Amino acid sequence: MAETVKIVKHAEGALVELRVRPKAGRTAIGDVHEGRLRVFVSAAPEKGRANAAVVKLMAKKLGVAAGSLEVVRGRTGRDKTLLVRGLTPDQIAALLT
Repeated sequence: MAETVKIVKHAEGALVELRVRPKAGRTAIGDVHEGRLRVFVSAAPEKGRANAAVVKLMAKKLGVAAGSLEVVRGRTGRDKTLLVRGLTPDQIAALLT
């Protein structure tokens, strides 16, 4: 049985749980592990570069402007919560499959 990413409804849209691997050899969206979507970015975790790369990658995948995404938890850690404004959890789940 395939695992699903944890996506929770929020007043402004939805919250998506991520597990980020900075300084990866590629920038890509991976599988789901323990309810968190694995995201690989080649950017280093310095001065917010990795967070910016995550936002850019997820915005492209979801088809929204980068300004509608925000890392609301875990700015300095690998486990992050991403706020996606303007999309419902169901819409996000459909776009991630």
